[in-house]
Amino acid sequence: MGNDVGTQYRSGIYFYTPEQEKAALESLERKQKLLNRKIVTEILPAKKFYRAEEYHQQYLEKGGRFGYKQSAGKGCNDPIRCYG
Repeated sequence: MGNDVGTQYRSGIYFYTPEQEKAALESLERKQKLLNRKIVTEILPAKKFYRAEEYHQQYLEKGGRFGYKQSAGKGCNDPIRCYG
C-alpha cells in the first residue's frame, strides 16, 4: 500500500449523469464479486472541477519524478510506476 494514507489519497468516480452513475455502480459491483476485500472507491456526483497546473498534466508521459517517460501512446506497456 505504501505511505499514501488518508482522505487526500482516495480513488473516486464522479458522475454528471444518471447513466454515468449507473455505469459506475454496475462496474463496482462486477469487480467486487472478484475480490476478497471491500472496494472503497467513492462514487459521487461531480462538483466543480479544478484543473491541476500544467506541469502536473500528463505527468508520466513527461517523465515523472525520475525522467523516464511512460506512455502507452508511445508504445510503452510497462506497469505504471509509483513515484511516492
